Amino acid sequence: MASIKDVAAAAGMSVATVSRVLNEHPSVSADARQRVMAAVQDLGYRPNAVARSLRTDQTRTLGLVISDVLNPYFTELARAVEEEARALGYSVIIGNADERPDLQDHHVRTLLDRRIDGLLVSPTDGGSPLMLDAVRAGTPMVFVDRWIPGVQVPVVRADGREAVRDLVAHLCRLGHRRLAIIAGPAATTTGSERVDAFRDAMAEHGLPLPDAYTGQGDFQAGSGRRVTEGFLDLPEPPQVIFAADNLMALGALDAVRARGLRVPDDIALAAFDDIPWFVHTDPPVTAIAQPTGQLGRAAVRALVDRIEGRPPASVTFAARLVVRRSCGEAAPSSTSPAQRSTS
Repeated sequence: MASIKDVAAAAGMSVATVSRVLNEHPSVSADARQRVMAAVQDLGYRPNAVARSLRTDQTRTLGLVISDVLNPYFTELARAVEEEARALGYSVIIGNADERPDLQDHHVRTLLDRRIDGLLVSPTDGGSPLMLDAVRAGTPMVFVDRWIPGVQVPVVRADGREAVRDLVAHLCRLGHRRLAIIAGPAATTTGSERVDAFRDAMAEHGLPLPDAYTGQGDFQAGSGRRVTEGFLDLPEPPQVIFAADNLMALGALDAVRARGLRVPDDIALAAFDDIPWFVHTDPPVTAIAQPTGQLGRAAVRALVDRIEGRPPASVTFAARLVVRRSCGEAAPSSTSPAQRSTS
């Protein structure tokens, strides 16, 4: 494998000049730069990334702490982040918090110890002292999907309120009146935002949301099963269950089927966070889709802007309703504006 000394000999330059070219130092002449880069190409030389990081105080590495790697939404988000980072010349180290604040802190601490250039986080709670200390210390950081209110960090997310309104209006048009929700953790912004949007949308249609029709979940399938079993045990079960994320929706579907019931004949089901599996269930699940790929790519660009000295900006995308057949729809409409498009 060629060394920097080999490149210097082939280019007829000093090692110091080659180093300045590779680190894009502005003092190098165009002729020297051309000769060095020609030698690099001829020899197939690859700079040592670790050594370069010691010289430039940059590792060209980003950290990503996601809430749950088993959640297909976050898996797709992580893939988009990795692809965009690679296109911009960065690598990504991923930490899975598994919806646990202690694991979130473990990964944040580990990534900071590895001298990453910046951090993308989907917070699992209202913000730990460790994360807030990192923000105060000037660590380049961007919140993606979830955020911590009051913390001055750029946020890249989807706003689902209008899509939830569309869902409730859709359910009312189908004749449903008893609507229940499996809410996410109240300590997360997405958990509180979705239940508030659902309650507000129901009020617009003159529908109450009784406490018995509000179940507390944790964005995990097990909580979806548990809450749904409670709904089904009520003297007057709801007509529709809206799960505030895809894993809780799958848990709800398991609970319904375990009782020998059918969706939507016995009870309807809708979900927040569309996933590829939902088109393959019987029936396909009506869901609210977020532009996950766009979220991941925009989050990386915002973080790189922050790292490279450009002013980063928060970005908000719109979520949208995807109508299928799990709420009693006769058939999916090919002309509906709610049809899914690839993000």
